[in-house]
Amino acid sequence: MMCLVLFNHDEHPVYPLIVAANRDEFYDRPTERAGWWEDMPGILAGRDLRSGGTWLGMSASGRFSALTNVRAPGSRPPEGAKSRGGLVTSVLSDERPLPGVLDALMRQSGNYDMYNLIAGTPGRLFYGTNRDAKSFIEISPGTHGLSNGRLDTPWPKVEAGKEWLARAASGYCPIDPDELFSILAEAEPFPDRLLPDTGVGPDMERILSPLFIKTGGYGTRCSTVILMDRDGIVTFIERTFMDGRTDGEQRFQFQIK
Repeated sequence: MMCLVLFNHDEHPVYPLIVAANRDEFYDRPTERAGWWEDMPGILAGRDLRSGGTWLGMSASGRFSALTNVRAPGSRPPEGAKSRGGLVTSVLSDERPLPGVLDALMRQSGNYDMYNLIAGTPGRLFYGTNRDAKSFIEISPGTHGLSNGRLDTPWPKVEAGKEWLARAASGYCPIDPDELFSILAEAEPFPDRLLPDTGVGPDMERILSPLFIKTGGYGTRCSTVILMDRDGIVTFIERTFMDGRTDGEQRFQFQIK
């Protein structure tokens, strides 16, 4: 499940939404690369072929949504839990006004294992979690980061990623997607003294600490950069990886309808 989402929201003079995100997952989990879905033509996203949902995507109408799980060792999903990737699909495919969609999702939040969800359109983004919250909150303008804690939890990868993204978005235009991909490619573990204690043990904390993860059987499967300008033109680029090696690139550009 997506492990790091960095985004600059409603602050840049040209790009109201800048996203740089990494999806970390087991290498053997079947996945479809980003593309326009044939069965839901208004959705641009990669796809989890095991459960049918997605971790991050955009709609032709300009909705954005991304999902991470919550790192909580020992917690058990509810009996008969639904796939969390369906939450992003619901946001992107439901044509009702977004507040109503999010209210409905929160009412159903007990049917899912713990998650974080970002959803919205340029200029208005929301964050929700079923860890303990009962509603979505609107995200303030600026640079934010989400990993497997709450939004802007100061884990080293989140803090460093936010700093690097804010620097990339500080007035430079046009923004070079390669600069954002270079942020996402940072694979150096952080010093042990900076690591959080999330219950997985110090060795695993160290392995999971970089922005780009590579371990035996698990790691960063794709990096996604999204640039949406104030004319409603979206650039969506996905780079895929296997065992830490580049495995392809998908690039899309479209006008929001």
